[in-house]
Amino acid sequence: MTAADGLKAALRDRVRAHQEDLLTLSRRIHGHPETAFAEHRAAAWCADLLREHGFDVIAPAYGLDTAFTATAGSGPVTVAVVCEYDALPGLGHACGHNLIAAAGVGAALALAPHTGELGLTVRVVGTPAEERGGGKALLLEAGAFDGVDAAMMVHPCPFEVADFRSFALGTLSVAYTGRSAHASLDPYEGRNAADALTVAQVALGLLRQQLPPGWKVHGVTTGAGTAPNLIPGRATAEYEIRASAAEDLRELRERVEACFRAGALATGCEVELTRPEPDYLDFRTDPGLSALWQANARALGRPEPLRREAFACTDMGNVSHVVPSIHPVLDITGGACGPHEAEFAEAAVSPMGERALLDGAVGMAWTAADFAAARA
Repeated sequence: MTAADGLKAALRDRVRAHQEDLLTLSRRIHGHPETAFAEHRAAAWCADLLREHGFDVIAPAYGLDTAFTATAGSGPVTVAVVCEYDALPGLGHACGHNLIAAAGVGAALALAPHTGELGLTVRVVGTPAEERGGGKALLLEAGAFDGVDAAMMVHPCPFEVADFRSFALGTLSVAYTGRSAHASLDPYEGRNAADALTVAQVALGLLRQQLPPGWKVHGVTTGAGTAPNLIPGRATAEYEIRASAAEDLRELRERVEACFRAGALATGCEVELTRPEPDYLDFRTDPGLSALWQANARALGRPEPLRREAFACTDMGNVSHVVPSIHPVLDITGGACGPHEAEFAEAAVSPMGERALLDGAVGMAWTAADFAAARA
């Protein structure tokens, strides 16, 4: 057995030694789902376990009440292990973030005793609001990833992918202000805000004919009047736009916003367009880190990864534009169901899900060790 083999055996043994704590952490988070920016218990449970094992914990961190950082070691190579723990409204942990959080904590606990020999600093970043709110984008801007040489996390899925890709995602809140009037008595006095939204939706429908593959626009009307005999003076909507890359997203936003302005122009209404959260940039896998992960995943007996085009969005994409990053997805359902389905929440505490948790922890620890050794 080589020195590297011995180190990897020790890292795996460390994950096994913490197995019950990690499974308990995952199950507690799963049993108490908390949505964006309200993940007080989940963040505290992760931070407390790390603190118990000697990590220097800062909580809250970077201006977000449910963010934290936990650091071990002081080596010249800094690896950030990312923990997500927010749940979906009404669906609980149907995206399996309980597994992500526990896997990240597990990888960090395994690495902590070996930071000296690896020349490594391990920084766990607890990141709220991935499902909605762009927590990582906010943390990135605030400096949470400053000085980081590599960042990593794993995510449960209905299949296995190493070279993960994601769409860039933007959000848009739309509010039209017109003038209310009685629809029968004096309709000519009105400026119909619902009509403005209708004109915009027609324009968007026509725009879709000219959008390239991978560019998507979808949304819902959240308000367009309260009575059939009253011309609505206000109408509101929430929209999302998706594109293959951040550069494309900027162009798509300009074209979509032009459609909403057209609705205002056509009806004499005013329109306010706002961004309720930061844009999610497309995820860009670092090839070198990914090669290390794939070798380790094979050694763990994980399924051979598929190659998939972009199929999701994540604020981890923002991190990947600044820091070399990986975001492999691990199969926990064998294709039986996918994220954001009720059945996926059940899979997130299944034996297959918990094996992915432990494999993810070991795989990230091994990959971080390989990365540090290569930089020595």
